[in-house]
Amino acid sequence: MMRLRIEHATGFTYPGDVSASYNEARMLPVSTENQFVLSSSLDIEPSSSVNQYVDYFGTRVASFDVLSGHTALSITARSLVEVRPRPQDHPAISWEALAAEAQRAVSIVEMLAQSPRTAPHPEVVDLARTIAARHDSPAAAAHAIAVAIGEAMTYMYGVTGVQSTAAESWEARTGVCQDLAHITIGALREVGIAARYVSGYLHPDPEAEVGVAVTGESHAWVEWFAGDWQGFDPTNNIEIGERHVLVGRGRDYNDVPPLRGVYAGTFASDLHVQVTITREA
Repeated sequence: MMRLRIEHATGFTYPGDVSASYNEARMLPVSTENQFVLSSSLDIEPSSSVNQYVDYFGTRVASFDVLSGHTALSITARSLVEVRPRPQDHPAISWEALAAEAQRAVSIVEMLAQSPRTAPHPEVVDLARTIAARHDSPAAAAHAIAVAIGEAMTYMYGVTGVQSTAAESWEARTGVCQDLAHITIGALREVGIAARYVSGYLHPDPEAEVGVAVTGESHAWVEWFAGDWQGFDPTNNIEIGERHVLVGRGRDYNDVPPLRGVYAGTFASDLHVQVTITREA
């Protein structure tokens, strides 16, 4: 078990005065069977009234408007979370049984359809189908597909952008965690395995010292349904463990951006992000 303290500061600066902005933040983790949120808070500057709710996919959302003039918007999320190991297993289910079971729940069916973000490159389609054909177990096939994609891609910041698609990222064979998650999800859906996008945080040091703050960043990984929901981090080619803190789930990144908003103004905004993670226990 790890106890992690996370501080995620983000926001926008504007070259001129903005008369109003309307925003949503998805930056606070949720309690699940494998993690427990001990405390969490969201500070917004300029101060604003906040409407907090849980969205359709189970993600905590803070919706707020700033209706007075401002040249900057800052949001700082602080959380303390206990995270337990989430060992992966491979349920004994056939492809036929999985196809039948997947149709029984809307929450699974909607994770089978491709989105413009996840639609796979033809080479990824061939890769996924080839690997799936070698496995009698969908769970084992899903794991093998995720590993293969993680091994084929090179993590590189700055080559892709927040709007890049899975097909574009595969062409470059480089990208960040968002890209690898989208490619993996598209590959899994292509062979009939429901998959969803997960946003959160990852402590970067497996041997982290207690009390030492390190620079982190928002992270993304995948979960697939093969008789049960299982998680995997294709960027690092590791199972989801006690260093992963879950914030939100969705069909792709569009469902779980940390900060989304619109503002009244004709000039471009600059986004700033800083994440600090400290192991407390």
